[in-house]
Amino acid sequence: MDQLVIAGKSYSSRLLVGTGKYRDFAQTSAAIEASGAQIVTVAIRRTNIGQNPGEPNLLDVITPRRYTILPNTAGCYTAQDAVRTLRLARELLDGHDLVKLEVLGDPQTLYPNMVETLSAAETLVKDGFKVMVYCSDDPIMAKQLEQIGCVAVMPLASLIGSGMGILNPWNLQIIIDNAKVPVLVDAGVGTASDAAIAMELGCDGVLMNTAIAAARDPVLMASAMKKAVQAGREAYLAGRMPKKLYAAAPSSPTDGVIAPASQDRAA
Repeated sequence: MDQLVIAGKSYSSRLLVGTGKYRDFAQTSAAIEASGAQIVTVAIRRTNIGQNPGEPNLLDVITPRRYTILPNTAGCYTAQDAVRTLRLARELLDGHDLVKLEVLGDPQTLYPNMVETLSAAETLVKDGFKVMVYCSDDPIMAKQLEQIGCVAVMPLASLIGSGMGILNPWNLQIIIDNAKVPVLVDAGVGTASDAAIAMELGCDGVLMNTAIAAARDPVLMASAMKKAVQAGREAYLAGRMPKKLYAAAPSSPTDGVIAPASQDRAA
């Protein structure tokens, strides 16, 4: 069976989803259920997973018994803050070591600060974390993160929350072609066709939040994204036909075709 393997663990779903921006925990749960996702990412700085006793706990809804919880460092702008946040997450999740690292450059674009990201990745890997890392679509940076020891690289398709889709498929293709760890598109997906295109390029998976949570019907969009990721993966494995400009090629056999009426009269 074709499965996504991250840090030695296999998953049947190649769609990873976030938990932010939903109306309430009930909608969060319903959308994640519809998505079929098995890995669910949680912003430790914005979501209570036990650090605030007495407040609603997301883990009561998204239970670690059913999902792989992926703590992330959304809202961190320095390597130091990111490392501190993930060490806290490890304590809260009883030693859980699979994490998503993101170190942002500014609050407006949320573009990754790659200098700080590389620094945090080095520290976290040495500290025993299995790091999935949000990064720019720079093939050199992606390779450096892999060489540091990150278990997956996650280049943006376009800015976080923009819904602009895949703006630079050529860079993504270079990253995919040269990576020896899973490559997952993270950020920028707006609708199902964006997810399908990412998978058709050869991405190992797609992570998204806003595309589902900000849809008019998040639960229905989650279902659509599930199908898009599956279809894109199948299309990639099947191998698309070559593109041909002005090269007519009938889709049906031409042998034994009934002759045109003009040829019948000539005979």
